Parts: sequence; C-alpha cells; structure tokens
Amino acid sequence: HLIVAVAAVVPGAQVSIALLLIALLMDMVKKDDAAGTWQASHFSWRIRSVLWAGVLYVITLPLFLLLYLPGAIAWAVISIWFLYRIVKGMVRMNADRPVDA
Repeated sequence: HLIVAVAAVVPGAQVSIALLLIALLMDMVKKDDAAGTWQASHFSWRIRSVLWAGVLYVITLPLFLLLYLPGAIAWAVISIWFLYRIVKGMVRMNADRPVDA
C-alpha cells in the first residue's frame, strides 16, 4: 500500500486516484481478517487517511479551480499531511506496533 499511496500524491500521476481507490477497497475488504490483532489499527488508519484526504481534496476543489495558487497550496498541505500519515503508519508497522489513533 505504501507504493500506491506515495504514487497517489505524486503530481502528474495519471492513475493515482484509481490506485488509491483500489487500495482503499482492498483495505475495506481485508480489514476483518486483521480483527483482534495489532494490524487492525493499520487498516483503520489507512481507511481514515484516504477518506479524510479525499474529503479535503473535494472540499478544496472549488478553491483550486477558481483561485489556482491558494488551491495549490491547500492541496500541497493535504498531500503533505497524507504522506505524513503514510510514513507514520509504515514506521509503526515495521516495528510491529499498532498506530495510535
């Protein structure tokens, strides 16, 4: 999922939205398999990260379309926040630890 998520925030990645939606769908389908383990928090973390980023991108879309620079800044901030959540989750996963909500 890390590669998919990082590709999703790379400017100009044509298939980024499709890849992100596929990763989200995979997480939603596989989440129950991790129930009761430390890995369950990672599924919830990734699902919340994608959903919140998607909502924030949609909310700021008019700003991006009407006033390019403020919209681009907003999208950059959202992308940095999203990337932070990806990295934090990967660091915790590599340490075999749950992600704190």
